[in-house]
Amino acid sequence: MKNNQFSRRHFLGSMLAAAGASAAPFAMNLAAMSAAAAQNASDYKATVCLFMTGGNDPFNTVVATDPASWSEYQRLRGGNDNGQLALPAPGASNGLLAITPNTEQSGRSFALHPSLAPLKTLFDSGRAAIVANVGTLVQPTTLAQYKAASVALPPKLFSHNDQQSVWQSGGAEGATSGWGGRMADLVAAGNGNAMFTSISAGGNTVFLSGRNVRQFQVNPAGNPPVELLSGQLFHSSPAGNTLQSIITASSTDPMEKEYAAIMQRAIASQGVLASAIPAAGAGGVPDPTPYINPNTQQAAVNPLAKQLQMVARIIAGRNGLGAKRQVFYVSMAGFDTHNGQLAAQADLLARVAHAIAYFDTLMGNLQGTDVRRQVTLFTASDFGRTFASNGDGTDHGWGSHHFVVGGAVKGKDIYGAFPPSGEGHALDVGSGSLLPTVSVDQYGATLAGWFGLSAAQIADVFPNIGNFSSRDLGFMNA
Repeated sequence: MKNNQFSRRHFLGSMLAAAGASAAPFAMNLAAMSAAAAQNASDYKATVCLFMTGGNDPFNTVVATDPASWSEYQRLRGGNDNGQLALPAPGASNGLLAITPNTEQSGRSFALHPSLAPLKTLFDSGRAAIVANVGTLVQPTTLAQYKAASVALPPKLFSHNDQQSVWQSGGAEGATSGWGGRMADLVAAGNGNAMFTSISAGGNTVFLSGRNVRQFQVNPAGNPPVELLSGQLFHSSPAGNTLQSIITASSTDPMEKEYAAIMQRAIASQGVLASAIPAAGAGGVPDPTPYINPNTQQAAVNPLAKQLQMVARIIAGRNGLGAKRQVFYVSMAGFDTHNGQLAAQADLLARVAHAIAYFDTLMGNLQGTDVRRQVTLFTASDFGRTFASNGDGTDHGWGSHHFVVGGAVKGKDIYGAFPPSGEGHALDVGSGSLLPTVSVDQYGATLAGWFGLSAAQIADVFPNIGNFSSRDLGFMNA
């Protein structure tokens, strides 16, 4: 994507993004005028970050099953003395699900967690890929360099809050912009309404915070952020009236002014969003079916699928919103599996796979249109975990394996060299925790290139990308 594609609206779009909340009334009027200019555009793309908060264990998510790898897996994860983290072999009852990547990796074989059957279907069909051993890096790093601290390393490794921030922004906790938000900064001016460029259905996140663009948070249920539209707050008219007075009053207090601006923006934007997107359920974007908890075999609601339904509704309303580029965020907690990991991760991954497969189905027929080539979902997490058990689970690690899903993905393959299994190898930073061989910058830059960013823009979004020989890992089609 070249900057001159957006030059006619660049100034107004940038002003809106910078003004944020205070520009809400003007933005609503501008949307009505400019949506028509954008709604005929066939050049629409969206990325969706699915963040697995807590640090997903990669070693039971994608398992190397060739004889040498399987022997190490059984030695370190099998048996009661090791906390019994081993899954049954492919072909066994409730066993691992064998996959055959297009590209051979030195005679190795692989399988997915039994809960990932829907993702296996997407992988086998060519709409999902695995990127191996991704993690936060400043520059390519060897084990000797890591141990000697002779090169720059990511700040505060193995810390949840900090590594979530480094994954999403490039900086430790307290960073003010994320790479999703910085991507949004560069494309917001091409949207009819810049407010709907950076959207979270999974709560507040630094990933979507831009230098100028502010993230727009939506409730997965599709309800207004507050009940002010009906004069209520927490079902209380006095509370609603008090908040209304704060929002509408002229105040010199910085906190009151900022809160009022945020609420004004939310209320004004909610009206535009509600009028542009289809309803959930019959006649709109179909509701997700319940998922089956693999531990209880009971059907249950999947909140992650509800988040992705909201994302799908907004994508379905892209023309009414004048959107050409959008960055989304959804999230799911619970992956800090120190205790009872086998059962906990089985349920977590079942929900992830169910939600992704549901979303892929929606994108395949979104109100009569197949938009799968225009929408790419990718997973992320704080970090990986240790290969060795701590007796009842695993501890914080570093590198991990991730999935990329969509019609533009060069699927049915594993990208990056799949790491050795076990302990004591050249990537073991302790208890089998992996030294990453693919940086988050490379992972994100590959997605950003597909999204349409130029090389110079990618360097702006990912300041460390110049330290790596490859900016494109090859898992996306144009």
